[in-house]
Amino acid sequence: MKIGLIIYGRLDTLSGGYLYDRKLVEHLEGAGDEVEIISLPWEGYGRSLLHNFWFALAEQLRQAEFDLLLQDELNHPSLFWLNRRLRGQVSYPIVSIVHHLRCSERRPRWQNWLYQQVERRYLAAVDGFIFNSQTTRQVVQSLVGEVQPHVVAFPAGDRFQATITPPQIEERARQPGPLRLLFVGNLIPRKGLHVLLEAVAGLPESDWQLDLVGDTAVSLRYTQQIRQQITRQGLDSSVTLHGPLHGNELATQMAHSHLLVVPSSYEGFGIVYLEGMAFGLPAIAGRGGAAHEIISEGVNGFLVEGAAALRQHLHMLHHNRAQLAQMSHAAQTRFAAHPTWTESMTKTREFLQSVIPAQVGIQVGHKNGYPPSRV
Repeated sequence: MKIGLIIYGRLDTLSGGYLYDRKLVEHLEGAGDEVEIISLPWEGYGRSLLHNFWFALAEQLRQAEFDLLLQDELNHPSLFWLNRRLRGQVSYPIVSIVHHLRCSERRPRWQNWLYQQVERRYLAAVDGFIFNSQTTRQVVQSLVGEVQPHVVAFPAGDRFQATITPPQIEERARQPGPLRLLFVGNLIPRKGLHVLLEAVAGLPESDWQLDLVGDTAVSLRYTQQIRQQITRQGLDSSVTLHGPLHGNELATQMAHSHLLVVPSSYEGFGIVYLEGMAFGLPAIAGRGGAAHEIISEGVNGFLVEGAAALRQHLHMLHHNRAQLAQMSHAAQTRFAAHPTWTESMTKTREFLQSVIPAQVGIQVGHKNGYPPSRV
């Protein structure tokens, strides 16, 4: 297959969505497919809307000899009208990779209403979907009705090849000393780091220590607020801000922590929760989005709303190491039951093959009830 993929910026950008896209590209290329990356510039939402009227981009897509065009749904403001303009001018189907919708994030209702209008038009103008969770599928379906064809291909957590054993997990959980907390995520408001800091500020300093791993440059304003909050609440001696870590460095942090805490206001899936579970880390997440598809309340983690509830769980797990050990084992068991990246991406590739129209006299899609490309 010859496939195009439209993204913003670089494919090696640090985020769960870009990790998913990278894993898909790696799998497709490993299977012998050709993938051409079409990178659009990162700009504000309003300026991105103007991409729909870029003549050069429209011509590039009209002339492309793709079998299929993938689009990361993050790019929806740049494509919601362009896809409609291309209708009938390209023969390949367009498939959207949907990690989560912008209008699902927590913000003033009027803003989300505006985003929803753009996203609905974008979603209605593509030919198929790759969803990262059942929750994401349901949210899209609530906007545009029954979505066909589509595949739900879960992200995986086996990126680090964790080798920690159940006896090591048991020993780690029962070690005396502070509860070692780990936050992994870009420093943006949606990830809820400010909520975590508020929670630990109400605990004795001897009960916990916190390692923060994530890109501090995504939102400089929020990063400055976080630094000020750490200083204002007197947390400097117990909080370590590492910045982004990769590979073995991040794996080492996970192996030596007790608990992964990322209380996001919304997650389309939450790959990091699963990656932490590979190391036997129970996960504490926010209630918004799909974290509930990974975390079983009180079994391998908790779903929280607000700092008070989070603080209560941290206090309990620090003082009840037997329950921490039990939840840690359950977390590793949950990871082991989940599909691997290879399994999920194989499923995705098979889906992509199924939506490519055969070119025998006429554009196929007519076969098996699949209509010709709508764009």
